[in-house]
Amino acid sequence: MAPLYPTVTLVGVGLLGGSLGLALKKRGLAGEIRGFGRRASTLEKAKEIGAIDSCYEDFPKAIIGSDLVVLCTPAATVPEYLERMRMLVSTDMVVTDVASTKGDICSGFREAWVEPYRFIGSHPMAGSEKFGPEHADADLYEGAICFVEEMNGHDENAHQAIVNLWEAVGSNVVPVNPTAHDQLVARTSHVPHIAASAVAQLIAAYDDIDAFIGNGFKDATRIAEGRPEIWRDICLTNKESVLEGIAHVMERLKHVSDSLEAADAEKLDAFFQAGQDARDKVNKS
Repeated sequence: MAPLYPTVTLVGVGLLGGSLGLALKKRGLAGEIRGFGRRASTLEKAKEIGAIDSCYEDFPKAIIGSDLVVLCTPAATVPEYLERMRMLVSTDMVVTDVASTKGDICSGFREAWVEPYRFIGSHPMAGSEKFGPEHADADLYEGAICFVEEMNGHDENAHQAIVNLWEAVGSNVVPVNPTAHDQLVARTSHVPHIAASAVAQLIAAYDDIDAFIGNGFKDATRIAEGRPEIWRDICLTNKESVLEGIAHVMERLKHVSDSLEAADAEKLDAFFQAGQDARDKVNKS
C-alpha cells in the first residue's frame, strides 16, 4: 500500500522534527523524508538515526515536490519560513508547523497566501527539556494532545490531511481557535515555565547546597532546563497573553506576601487551600 505521504519535508530536525520523522517511518506513513536545516551536523545525525532519508541545506530544493511540509523550528522563525514558501507551495502540497504559539503564525501569513489556505497550524503537546535529534523518539506523539487550527477558509482536503497526520502518529487532535489557544497555553505552559525559571534562580547565589535540594524543588524547576532561546521566542510571540498571566501570578504573590506580613493565618490557609483545590482539579481532568 502506498504511504499516506509519499514525500515529506521536515524543516528542522531536532527533537520534534526528528521524532516526527521516526514516527512516520515506524508506522509506514511516509516514503522519502527530506530534512532541511542550517547545521550539517544536525542533519547528518538525523539521517544516522533514521529520522530522514536525505539532507538539504538549500530551502527551495527541500520544498519543491514535497507532499507534506512540517515546520519544526522555533515559533519566531515560522513566519519567515512561511514567507519563503509562499511561491513554492503547489496546489497539492500541505503545510503545518509544531510551534507552541499559534496566533501570530496562523493570522500573519494570511495577508500573503491566497485562499483556500493550505497551511494549517498545529501544536502537539509533546516534548522534553532535552533537545536535538539524538533524543528523538518514534513514540513521542503517542497519546499526546495535538491542537490543530480550526477550519477557517482552509482547503478542506489539506485540513483533513493534517488531522490525519497527527492521528496517524498516535495523537489526540483537538481543533482550536489560535487566539484562544495562546491565551490558555500562556497559563498552562508559558507562565509556569517562567515561574520555574524564577524559582530555580533562588539558589543561584549559593554553593554546596545539595543536601538542601529535595524532590519538591526538583519537580518545581525541572522544566527550567529547557533551551533559553526556545522560551525567549515563545514569550515574544505570545507577549500579551504571557504578560496577562504574569500579572495574575504577581497579584497572587502580592496577596500571600501581604498576608504573611500581617501574620494572617486565615488568609494564608485560604491561599494554600485554593492552590490545592486548583491542583486537584487538574488531577481529576
